[in-house]
Amino acid sequence: MDDTIFDKVQSIDLQETMEKSYIDYAMSVIASRALPDVRDGLKPVQRRILYAMIELNNGPDKPHRKCARIVGDTMGKYHPHGDSSIYNALVKLAQEFSTRYPLIDGHGNFGSVDGDGAAAMRYTEARLSKISMEMLSDINKNTVDFSPNFDETEKEPVVLPAKFPNLLVNGT
Repeated sequence: MDDTIFDKVQSIDLQETMEKSYIDYAMSVIASRALPDVRDGLKPVQRRILYAMIELNNGPDKPHRKCARIVGDTMGKYHPHGDSSIYNALVKLAQEFSTRYPLIDGHGNFGSVDGDGAAAMRYTEARLSKISMEMLSDINKNTVDFSPNFDETEKEPVVLPAKFPNLLVNGT
């Protein structure tokens, strides 16, 4: 083995490095995933679900589609962080007791205000609600910027062109 490799090794304090790295990671998560964007009131996973649904032509005038299909498209194209987080976000967007104006029209068991959970995604179906179309109607009119997805095979909107203040109306 070459001894010059070991000459370049630097000693660092593990606790200090972990604290700094964790703070950097936590701030990144908060800024990029946990807080909604004030422009459309959506977290990235929510935005990606709605965009995947409009790409599937899953509007309010179309039949409901299996949530497993919606989750699969969202995960495969825009959000590679696991299906359960996507489905949980989809469920919340469909619950009338979680948001004042649900952005997704759900069909099936989406849980209850008493704390009962939603049925598995293979049993539930969904489509965009009429009000969500107000967030997506100008998506193809060059009104918002698009950025490459995680593997640079698709483009996704940085923000949706919302026509109403979703953050004020529905909260987080």
